[in-house]
Amino acid sequence: MSRHGERILVVEDETPMRKYLRTMLEGHGFQAMEAGTLADGLRLAAHDPPDLILLDLGLPDGDGIDLVRRLREWTTVPVIVLSARGREDDKVAALETGADDYLTKPFGAAELHARIQVALRHARSASAPADSTVEIGPIQIDFARREVTVRGAVVHLTPIEYRLLTLLARQAGRVMTHQQLAREIWGDRAVEPIHTLRVHMAALRRKIEEDPGRPQWLITEAGVGYRLRETAR
Repeated sequence: MSRHGERILVVEDETPMRKYLRTMLEGHGFQAMEAGTLADGLRLAAHDPPDLILLDLGLPDGDGIDLVRRLREWTTVPVIVLSARGREDDKVAALETGADDYLTKPFGAAELHARIQVALRHARSASAPADSTVEIGPIQIDFARREVTVRGAVVHLTPIEYRLLTLLARQAGRVMTHQQLAREIWGDRAVEPIHTLRVHMAALRRKIEEDPGRPQWLITEAGVGYRLRETAR
């Protein structure tokens, strides 16, 4: 169930999908708001701010990515894109513009609810003091000591491996694109190819995962980026 009865704005032009999402959201204790166009979505987000937005990209009066871009000019409200567009470049474009997550239609209600909970949890903690330690499954990160332990044993990471792990840990459950990670690690003018990032990820998996060939925690989002899973499969 919803922790605080959070309010979720659904921006979707297909009436049956809006009704389905409203029923699902209300069944989990959320309050649902609806908009069928980009203009209505922007108006509701500004005048009746929600706690999270579910956004379809194919709107009758514009592209949903444009709505994300305009929202990010003045709000950090979590945005989860729900779209029939399954192309990698669409996913990357949405995430790079400022969306927090991306689900391709059709999707399961349980998966959507889990993604909503992750996004809301991050939003709630954004203004809270940062924890000095983070524990995710068998992984524990002590930020003060810059120390990482896995299943109780200290693992020695290179500076880039440590940076990569901590970036994903602070966004656990959410995908970070290759471009986002590269910028955070090497700066805005980074020219390192994606292959370089993959090399560091492979090395990190060898130190973190029990079976690096079948990772349980450091998950690849094909063609998009990486995600640190919050719970084991």
